[in-house]
Amino acid sequence: MRNLKMTIEYDGTRYKGWQKQKDDILTVQDKIETVLSKMTGEDVQVVGCGRTDSGVHAENYIANFHTESALTVDAMLDYLYEYLPEDIVVKTMKDTGERFHARYNVKSKTYVYTINNNKFRSVFNKKYVYHTNDKLNLDDMKEASKVLVGTHDFQSFTSLKPNTKPTVRTINYINITENQGIIEIHVNGNGFLLNMVRIITGTLLDVGRGKVKITEVETILAEKKKREAGPMAQAKGLCLKDVQY
Repeated sequence: MRNLKMTIEYDGTRYKGWQKQKDDILTVQDKIETVLSKMTGEDVQVVGCGRTDSGVHAENYIANFHTESALTVDAMLDYLYEYLPEDIVVKTMKDTGERFHARYNVKSKTYVYTINNNKFRSVFNKKYVYHTNDKLNLDDMKEASKVLVGTHDFQSFTSLKPNTKPTVRTINYINITENQGIIEIHVNGNGFLLNMVRIITGTLLDVGRGKVKITEVETILAEKKKREAGPMAQAKGLCLKDVQY
C-alpha cells in the first residue's frame, strides 16, 4: 500500500470549503476523491491538513491518500490535471512514509488575509481580496495583533458553540504588511478554530477603523464570548498559504 502526499492549490470561490459533506454539497475534497477513485479503480479517501471555510482559498494545501495503484506519480499528476476542474490543481505529489498523516502531523499553518485599501477595487483580484477604502491605522492594528500572539483561549474568536471542543490555541506570529495600498495579514499558529482567522481579521480591521481600542482587544480575548469580537471578515480575502510539518 502506497501513501502519497499532495500539495494542492484551489480557488475556493464556488466550494463549500475543503471537507466532504452531503452528496449535493460541492467541496474540494469531494472533487479530488472522485477523480482519484476513477483513476485507481479504488474507493480513495483523502486526508486533508484541516478544514477551510466556504469560499476560502489555498495556495499550498497538503493532503495524503493510500492506494494500491502502480501508476507513476507523473501519470497521476497528469490525470488529475486533465480531469479536475480548472479551479483545483494538484501541484506536487510524492510517495511518503506510511506514518505520514496530513492532519495529525501538522506543526503549524500560515494563513494570509489580503485587503485592498485603495480608493477603488481591482476587477482582476476582486475574488481573492477584500476591498475597503476606509482609512486604516496600521500601527494600531499591529499593536492590537500583539495581544493575540501566544497561547490563549480563543473562544471569543470562533463561531464554535461554547464547550463543543477545546478552544486553546497558540498563535506564533501575526505580521501585517502594506505595499501600494495592498495590506496582508499573515497569521501563523499551531491550529485554528472555525472562522478564527476571519474573526481576528475583522477585529483588527475594526481597530484600524478606530471602532475598537487596542485595550479592548485584551478584554475581548478575556471575555471568551464570540459576540465580543469584531465582525467576521469576508471569506474571499483568506488563503491558506503554507503548512509546516
